[in-house]
This record gives sequence, C-alpha cells and structure tokens, in this order.
Amino acid sequence: MTTADLDKLTARIQALRAKTIDNGCTEEEALSAAAKVAELLDRHDLSLSDVELRAEPCQQLAFETGRKKRIPLDGCVSAVAEFCDCKIWREKNGAGAFRYVFFGLRADVTVAHYLTDLIDSAVRTELGNFKNSRDYQRFPHKERHLANSSFALGMVASIADKLHTLKCARDDANRSTGRDLVLVKNSVVEAELAKLDLKLRTVRSSRRFISPEAYDAGGAAGEALAINPGIGRKG
Repeated sequence: MTTADLDKLTARIQALRAKTIDNGCTEEEALSAAAKVAELLDRHDLSLSDVELRAEPCQQLAFETGRKKRIPLDGCVSAVAEFCDCKIWREKNGAGAFRYVFFGLRADVTVAHYLTDLIDSAVRTELGNFKNSRDYQRFPHKERHLANSSFALGMVASIADKLHTLKCARDDANRSTGRDLVLVKNSVVEAELAKLDLKLRTVRSSRRFISPEAYDAGGAAGEALAINPGIGRKG
C-alpha cells in the first residue's frame, strides 16, 4: 500500500465526515458511518502483508474538547479507540482544556478522530431533539441541566456498547480470512508506544449524579437502532 493509496483512503474518510456532520448528525447516521469507515479500514489493512503493517509508522492525533471539565464524551472514547485498534489517553493542552490523544497507525487514528467528532455531533443533535420533546418539558427548570447531561451520558453509553458489538463482528469477519489483524496491529502499536516512555496512569471515575429518566431516554435513543453493517471483506 503506497502513501498515495493511504492518502486516498484518508480523503474518502474526510469526505464522508463532511457529508455527515454538515447535514447535522443523528446517532443512526453516526453508527452507519462507523460501519462504512470500518469497511474502508479493513479493506486497507487486509491488502497489506504483516511485514508491511509492521513497517507502517504510528502517529498521535488529538481531539480537542475545548472544555476544562469532564464531558459525556468521556464515556465512549475508549470504545472508539478499541474500535480503531488505537491507544488513547487524556491530557490538558496549553490553555488547560482537556483533549483526547489517539495513538496508532495513521489510518486508524484518522478514523478514531473522525468518529469522535461524529459522535460529538450526534450527541448535540439528539440532545437538541430531546430538549424539544414533551418528556423534557416535564422537568422543572432547576433540573434541566442535570437532565441534559444525563441524556448525553445514556446516549454515549449506548454508542459505546454498539461500537463494541460492531468491533467484535469485524474481528470475527477478519479472522475468517485466515489473519488476525488485531494481534499484528497491537504488537506494532505497543512497541511504538513503549518508545515514547510515557508516564500514563489510570484515573478512577468519580460518581456522577444523574436523572434516571433522562439517562434512560438517551439510552433508548440508541437501543431503538439496529446495527447490521455487513462488515467483511468484499471483492
């Protein structure tokens, strides 16, 4: 796979991103796009030999949140990283705002950044729809901030579950070709990550107060959607 081929793959991903986000993005559209980019990625990876995969350099790509506190998106970025065979950590930029840093093969981190942006857009769109619903109007004004965050948390939890399901289906399909891409790519990423000599630590999540009704509404927005991506190698 040449650099030109990889540039073409990246361009297709960026075109899909623009088409989806520019039109306003629902969760269904986000997950449909995830299935499509997964297919593009798998075609790319399956076209490479193990030697070529091991020769590909790893990169870092940061998604800026623009926030100095935790946001609901925290609840699914690990699932995005898993979906894209990347590593991820959270750090602060020079302005003190959090950002997620994806580390992995070039195409993988490009897709991880794209999906994070897509999910962020989907949450904003669906939250806007929720705010216009009769169920939302029943919340007292003083409880609506909590309802907003609870809906978003429920939604990203649903998306994380679906990405995990989609990832398992992809891996099974790829193994049916006689290769386990995950093992090869993980070995490359782990080796390159070790060279960075980062001092990463796991931070335990603090408890959050939620509105059960709003959280369930966010989860239901995802549960109502069926995923049938048909991921696999096609001729």
